[in-house]
Amino acid sequence: MGIVANQHSGKRNAHYHPMAEINVTPMVDIMLVLLIIFMVTSPMLVAGVTVDLPETSAAAVSGQDEPLSVTVDGKGNVYVQDTKVKQSELVEKLSAITGQKKDTRIFVRGDKTVDYGKVMAVVGAINAAGFTKVALITDTTGG
Repeated sequence: MGIVANQHSGKRNAHYHPMAEINVTPMVDIMLVLLIIFMVTSPMLVAGVTVDLPETSAAAVSGQDEPLSVTVDGKGNVYVQDTKVKQSELVEKLSAITGQKKDTRIFVRGDKTVDYGKVMAVVGAINAAGFTKVALITDTTGG
């Protein structure tokens, strides 16, 4: 009886072939998702003017349109995107860029070493011009 059992197990092993191929579809799916994530987040990581942002634990602001960036650097200089402007010309420049669309999102980035009053003067001037969606940008990593 033992001989018959060995013959059956030998036959069964002779027809068994292990699968030697790796299914790469899940890996490709993960790589495509990571590619999309990096393509979406990389433009947000690039900033034209270097500032040291204050830290906070507040939630991020979401929206579909591309926001304008107004920056107050450590020396008190005001920039719209990457262009340096005088504070007195700020509202005029923003109105020209937005085409009088007062619901355009405007992100104000202020260096943490600059006087708080200077940043609030910029925010106040933007609000006084009628822009309704103004947000202060902070660094959330310290949270």
